[in-house]
Amino acid sequence: MRFCSVFNWHSAPGFSYNGAVNSSNPSDEIGALLKRARTIAVVGLSDSPLRPSHGVSAYMQHSGYRIIPVNPNIHGALGEKAVATLSDVKEKIDIVDVFRRSEFVPEVVDEAIKLGVSAIWMQEGVMHEPAAQKARAAGIFVVMDCCILKEHRKRFS
Repeated sequence: MRFCSVFNWHSAPGFSYNGAVNSSNPSDEIGALLKRARTIAVVGLSDSPLRPSHGVSAYMQHSGYRIIPVNPNIHGALGEKAVATLSDVKEKIDIVDVFRRSEFVPEVVDEAIKLGVSAIWMQEGVMHEPAAQKARAAGIFVVMDCCILKEHRKRFS
């Protein structure tokens, strides 16, 4: 059984919470996040259907989420115009989904904090503990090293 690393207000200083959430429990906080979210900004979304970011984002779009591609190297993906940075997004973002290497996470977190984003999701293999702690300290719900498609499918398929 896989466990996602989840950080939220429960794991803020002064609370005793280990941050691990059983990702097979449909009543957990990940499920609640996926139910209330509508718009996902995907940092590192590729316009190539062969890339995992494209397939995951296509699934989420098909499941009813608005996908905003965030990638300075493409014009668009999945019928949506791409923006170069999170700061270029002009609408409310519910989840920032990160498909970048772990060393790029701190700059994504800094932008997300400036924008007042409520959740950051780092895909499988993407982990940056100090950036997660910084986001959490700013009141952002953080999921790390976890696939949003797999978590959505477990709960809603």
